Amino acid sequence: MLKPFRQVDVFGDAPFMGNPVAVIAEAEGLSDEQMRTISRWTNLSECTFLLPPTTPEADYRVRIFALDKELPFAGHPTLGSARAWLDLGNEPRSAGVVVQACEVGLVPVQIGEQTLSFGAPGRVRSGPIPKAARQMLTDALGLAPAQVIDAAWVDNGPGWVALLLDSAETVLGVTPDLSRITDPEYQFVGVAALQPEGADTDLEVRAFFPDDTGALREDPVTGSLNASVAQWLEYSGKMTPPYVASQGTVLQRRGRIHIEGEGEALWVGGRTDVVLSGTIEVGEPTASV
Repeated sequence: MLKPFRQVDVFGDAPFMGNPVAVIAEAEGLSDEQMRTISRWTNLSECTFLLPPTTPEADYRVRIFALDKELPFAGHPTLGSARAWLDLGNEPRSAGVVVQACEVGLVPVQIGEQTLSFGAPGRVRSGPIPKAARQMLTDALGLAPAQVIDAAWVDNGPGWVALLLDSAETVLGVTPDLSRITDPEYQFVGVAALQPEGADTDLEVRAFFPDDTGALREDPVTGSLNASVAQWLEYSGKMTPPYVASQGTVLQRRGRIHIEGEGEALWVGGRTDVVLSGTIEVGEPTASV
Protein backbone atom coordinates (compact mmCIF):
# COMPACT_ATOMS: atom_id res chain seq x y z
CA MET A 1 0.00 0.00 0.00
CA LEU A 2 1.71 3.19 -1.22
CA LYS A 3 1.19 6.50 0.57
CA PRO A 4 2.43 9.94 -0.56
CA PHE A 5 5.50 10.99 1.41
CA ARG A 6 7.20 14.34 1.90
CA GLN A 7 10.13 15.34 4.06
CA VAL A 8 10.04 19.04 4.80
CA ASP A 9 12.79 21.20 6.28
CA VAL A 10 11.22 23.78 8.58
CA PHE A 11 12.53 27.06 10.03
CA GLY A 12 15.95 26.95 8.35
CA ASP A 13 17.40 30.07 6.78
CA ALA A 14 18.17 27.77 3.82
CA PRO A 15 17.30 24.16 2.91
CA PHE A 16 18.85 21.56 5.26
CA MET A 17 19.51 24.20 7.94
CA GLY A 18 16.26 23.77 9.90
CA ASN A 19 14.35 20.86 11.45
CA PRO A 20 13.08 18.07 9.17
CA VAL A 21 9.66 16.44 9.58
CA ALA A 22 8.33 13.39 7.74
CA VAL A 23 4.77 13.71 6.44
CA ILE A 24 2.65 10.77 5.26
CA ALA A 25 -0.52 11.75 3.41
CA GLU A 26 -3.70 9.76 2.77
CA ALA A 27 -3.12 8.00 6.09
CA GLU A 28 -6.64 6.64 6.43
CA GLY A 29 -6.63 3.03 7.55
CA LEU A 30 -3.23 3.08 9.25
CA SER A 31 -3.37 1.78 12.80
CA ASP A 32 -1.83 3.53 15.78
CA GLU A 33 0.93 0.92 15.85
CA GLN A 34 1.70 1.38 12.16
CA MET A 35 2.02 5.13 12.71
CA ARG A 36 4.32 4.61 15.68
CA THR A 37 6.42 2.13 13.74
CA ILE A 38 6.83 4.50 10.79
CA SER A 39 7.60 7.41 13.11
CA ARG A 40 10.30 5.44 14.94
CA TRP A 41 11.76 4.33 11.61
CA THR A 42 12.15 7.90 10.32
CA ASN A 43 14.23 8.65 13.45
CA LEU A 44 13.21 12.30 13.19
CA SER A 45 11.98 14.38 16.10
CA GLU A 46 8.45 14.22 14.62
CA CYS A 47 6.48 12.41 11.94
CA THR A 48 2.94 13.39 10.93
CA PHE A 49 0.00 11.67 9.23
CA LEU A 50 -2.54 13.60 7.17
CA LEU A 51 -6.18 12.54 7.36
CA PRO A 52 -9.50 13.88 6.08
CA PRO A 53 -10.99 16.56 8.35
CA THR A 54 -13.84 15.66 10.67
CA THR A 55 -15.02 19.27 11.10
CA PRO A 56 -16.18 21.54 8.26
CA GLU A 57 -13.83 24.37 9.28
CA ALA A 58 -10.66 22.31 8.78
CA ASP A 59 -8.76 21.62 5.57
CA TYR A 60 -7.19 18.45 6.96
CA ARG A 61 -6.63 16.58 10.21
CA VAL A 62 -3.16 15.63 11.44
CA ARG A 63 -1.77 13.17 13.94
CA ILE A 64 1.69 14.06 15.25
CA PHE A 65 4.17 11.52 16.63
CA ALA A 66 7.51 12.11 18.34
CA LEU A 67 9.04 8.69 17.63
CA ASP A 68 6.42 6.51 19.39
CA LYS A 69 4.72 9.19 21.50
CA GLU A 70 1.71 10.99 20.08
CA LEU A 71 1.61 14.75 20.68
CA PRO A 72 -1.49 16.96 20.79
CA PHE A 73 0.39 19.77 19.05
CA ALA A 74 3.86 20.64 17.78
CA GLY A 75 5.03 23.68 15.85
CA HIS A 76 7.45 22.63 13.12
CA PRO A 77 5.31 19.55 12.27
CA THR A 78 2.35 21.90 11.83
CA LEU A 79 4.20 24.02 9.27
CA GLY A 80 5.74 20.98 7.61
CA SER A 81 2.36 19.26 7.36
CA ALA A 82 0.78 22.36 5.83
CA ARG A 83 3.62 22.67 3.29
CA ALA A 84 3.30 18.98 2.34
CA TRP A 85 -0.49 19.29 2.01
CA LEU A 86 -0.06 22.27 -0.32
CA ASP A 87 2.74 20.54 -2.24
CA LEU A 88 0.36 17.67 -2.96
CA GLY A 89 -1.82 20.07 -4.94
CA ASN A 90 -4.45 20.86 -2.33
CA GLU A 91 -6.06 24.28 -1.98
CA PRO A 92 -7.38 25.72 1.28
CA ARG A 93 -11.04 26.58 1.74
CA SER A 94 -10.09 30.17 2.59
CA ALA A 95 -7.54 31.95 0.40
CA GLY A 96 -4.19 32.47 2.12
CA VAL A 97 -4.95 30.36 5.20
CA VAL A 98 -4.75 26.61 5.77
CA VAL A 99 -6.73 25.35 8.77
CA GLN A 100 -5.29 22.29 10.50
CA ALA A 101 -7.24 20.15 12.94
CA CYS A 102 -5.26 18.38 15.68
CA GLU A 103 -5.79 17.40 19.31
CA VAL A 104 -5.55 20.99 20.57
CA GLY A 105 -8.25 22.08 18.12
CA LEU A 106 -8.10 24.17 14.96
CA VAL A 107 -4.75 25.79 14.12
CA PRO A 108 -4.65 28.39 11.32
CA VAL A 109 -1.56 28.54 9.10
CA GLN A 110 -0.97 31.73 7.12
CA ILE A 111 0.56 31.35 3.67
CA GLY A 112 3.21 34.02 3.04
CA GLU A 113 5.43 34.65 0.03
CA GLN A 114 8.34 32.63 1.42
CA THR A 115 7.09 31.46 4.80
CA LEU A 116 4.27 29.73 6.59
CA SER A 117 3.14 30.90 10.04
CA PHE A 118 0.90 29.17 12.56
CA GLY A 119 -1.31 30.89 15.08
CA ALA A 120 0.14 30.15 18.52
CA PRO A 121 -2.30 28.01 20.52
CA GLY A 122 -3.07 28.90 24.11
CA ARG A 123 -0.95 27.48 26.89
CA VAL A 124 -2.54 24.66 28.85
CA ARG A 125 -0.23 25.33 31.80
CA SER A 126 1.56 28.53 32.72
CA GLY A 127 2.94 30.39 35.71
CA PRO A 128 6.06 29.99 37.88
CA ILE A 129 7.42 26.55 38.68
CA PRO A 130 8.08 25.53 42.31
CA LYS A 131 11.35 26.63 43.86
CA ALA A 132 12.54 23.02 44.24
CA ALA A 133 11.85 22.31 40.55
CA ARG A 134 13.74 25.45 39.52
CA GLN A 135 16.75 24.33 41.55
CA MET A 136 16.56 20.81 40.11
CA LEU A 137 16.56 22.14 36.54
CA THR A 138 19.32 24.63 37.31
CA ASP A 139 21.52 21.80 38.57
CA ALA A 140 20.57 19.46 35.71
CA LEU A 141 21.50 22.07 33.11
CA GLY A 142 24.86 22.77 34.71
CA LEU A 143 23.93 26.34 35.63
CA ALA A 144 24.58 28.59 38.60
CA PRO A 145 21.44 30.06 40.23
CA ALA A 146 22.55 33.58 39.26
CA GLN A 147 22.44 32.61 35.58
CA VAL A 148 18.69 31.87 35.73
CA ILE A 149 16.59 35.04 35.48
CA ASP A 150 13.18 33.36 35.48
CA ALA A 151 11.54 29.95 35.09
CA ALA A 152 7.95 29.06 34.23
CA TRP A 153 5.59 26.58 32.69
CA VAL A 154 5.14 27.33 28.98
CA ASP A 155 3.18 24.21 28.13
CA ASN A 156 1.02 24.31 24.99
CA GLY A 157 0.77 20.54 24.65
CA PRO A 158 4.16 18.79 24.70
CA GLY A 159 4.86 19.72 28.35
CA TRP A 160 7.38 22.55 28.05
CA VAL A 161 8.97 24.31 30.98
CA ALA A 162 11.34 27.19 30.16
CA LEU A 163 14.23 28.97 31.82
CA LEU A 164 15.24 32.49 30.83
CA LEU A 165 19.01 32.79 31.18
CA ASP A 166 21.33 35.76 31.57
CA SER A 167 23.00 35.61 28.13
CA ALA A 168 23.06 33.84 24.79
CA GLU A 169 26.54 32.57 25.67
CA THR A 170 25.08 30.86 28.74
CA VAL A 171 22.37 29.25 26.58
CA LEU A 172 24.95 27.92 24.12
CA GLY A 173 27.08 26.57 26.97
CA VAL A 174 24.33 24.57 28.68
CA THR A 175 25.37 20.94 29.30
CA PRO A 176 22.23 19.08 30.43
CA ASP A 177 22.21 15.87 32.43
CA LEU A 178 18.81 14.19 32.13
CA SER A 179 19.57 11.83 35.01
CA ARG A 180 19.44 14.81 37.36
CA ILE A 181 15.87 15.66 36.37
CA THR A 182 14.33 13.34 38.93
CA ASP A 183 10.74 14.42 38.27
CA PRO A 184 9.64 13.31 34.75
CA GLU A 185 7.09 16.13 34.68
CA TYR A 186 9.98 18.51 33.94
CA GLN A 187 11.79 16.57 31.22
CA PHE A 188 10.70 18.82 28.30
CA VAL A 189 12.97 21.80 28.93
CA GLY A 190 13.63 24.96 26.95
CA VAL A 191 16.24 27.62 27.64
CA ALA A 192 16.35 31.09 26.11
CA ALA A 193 18.19 34.39 26.41
CA LEU A 194 17.90 37.82 24.86
CA GLN A 195 20.63 38.58 22.33
CA PRO A 196 22.74 41.73 22.71
CA GLU A 197 21.91 44.74 20.58
CA GLY A 198 23.34 44.41 17.08
CA ALA A 199 23.15 40.62 16.93
CA ASP A 200 21.65 38.91 13.86
CA THR A 201 18.70 37.64 15.90
CA ASP A 202 16.88 38.78 19.04
CA LEU A 203 16.64 35.58 21.08
CA GLU A 204 18.76 32.41 21.37
CA VAL A 205 16.81 29.22 22.14
CA ARG A 206 17.57 25.55 22.84
CA ALA A 207 15.17 22.67 23.56
CA PHE A 208 15.75 19.29 25.24
CA PHE A 209 13.59 16.22 25.81
CA PRO A 210 14.03 12.45 26.32
CA ASP A 211 13.70 10.11 23.36
CA ASP A 212 11.97 6.72 23.43
CA THR A 213 15.08 5.09 24.93
CA GLY A 214 15.24 7.59 27.78
CA ALA A 215 18.30 9.34 26.38
CA LEU A 216 18.41 13.11 26.14
CA ARG A 217 17.74 14.63 22.72
CA GLU A 218 18.22 18.25 21.60
CA ASP A 219 15.69 19.48 19.08
CA PRO A 220 17.18 21.49 16.19
CA VAL A 221 14.30 24.01 15.96
CA THR A 222 11.08 23.94 17.99
CA GLY A 223 7.96 25.81 16.92
CA SER A 224 5.81 24.90 19.92
CA LEU A 225 8.44 26.03 22.44
CA ASN A 226 9.11 29.28 20.58
CA ALA A 227 5.37 29.96 20.45
CA SER A 228 4.84 29.56 24.18
CA VAL A 229 8.10 31.32 25.10
CA ALA A 230 6.93 34.28 22.98
CA GLN A 231 3.63 34.35 24.90
CA TRP A 232 5.49 34.16 28.22
CA LEU A 233 8.02 36.87 27.38
CA GLU A 234 5.36 39.22 26.03
CA TYR A 235 3.05 38.69 29.00
CA SER A 236 5.90 39.28 31.47
CA GLY A 237 7.10 42.36 29.59
CA LYS A 238 10.54 40.95 28.80
CA MET A 239 10.23 41.02 24.99
CA THR A 240 7.67 42.37 22.53
CA PRO A 241 7.14 41.05 18.99
CA PRO A 242 8.06 41.33 16.23
CA TYR A 243 11.35 39.54 16.74
CA VAL A 244 13.44 36.71 15.30
CA ALA A 245 14.72 33.82 17.40
CA SER A 246 17.64 31.58 16.50
CA GLN A 247 17.87 27.91 17.44
CA GLY A 248 20.04 24.95 16.49
CA THR A 249 23.33 26.82 16.70
CA VAL A 250 25.06 24.12 18.76
CA LEU A 251 23.83 21.48 16.27
CA GLN A 252 25.23 23.46 13.31
CA ARG A 253 21.75 24.42 12.13
CA ARG A 254 20.53 27.93 11.38
CA GLY A 255 16.97 27.95 12.61
CA ARG A 256 15.18 31.30 12.29
CA ILE A 257 11.78 31.64 13.92
CA HIS A 258 9.80 34.78 13.13
CA ILE A 259 7.41 35.95 15.86
CA GLU A 260 4.75 38.52 14.95
CA GLY A 261 1.49 39.83 16.36
CA GLU A 262 0.53 40.41 19.97
CA GLY A 263 -1.60 39.11 22.80
CA GLU A 264 -3.88 36.27 21.76
CA ALA A 265 -2.86 36.70 18.10
CA LEU A 266 0.79 35.68 18.00
CA TRP A 267 2.08 34.12 14.78
CA VAL A 268 5.11 31.81 14.57
CA GLY A 269 6.65 31.45 11.13
CA GLY A 270 9.59 30.45 9.02
CA ARG A 271 10.76 28.89 5.77
CA THR A 272 9.42 25.48 4.77
CA ASP A 273 11.28 23.56 2.04
CA VAL A 274 10.21 20.20 0.60
CA VAL A 275 13.51 18.31 0.35
CA LEU A 276 12.26 14.75 -0.29
CA SER A 277 9.22 13.78 -2.33
CA GLY A 278 7.84 10.37 -3.21
CA THR A 279 5.87 7.48 -1.74
CA ILE A 280 6.25 5.17 1.22
CA GLU A 281 5.06 1.56 1.23
CA VAL A 282 3.29 0.28 4.33
CA GLY A 283 1.51 -2.93 5.17
CA GLU A 284 -2.17 -3.54 4.70
CA PRO A 285 -4.45 -1.51 6.99
CA THR A 286 -5.13 -3.11 10.34
CA ALA A 287 -7.53 -0.61 11.90
CA SER A 288 -9.28 2.60 11.05
CA VAL A 289 -8.52 5.96 12.67
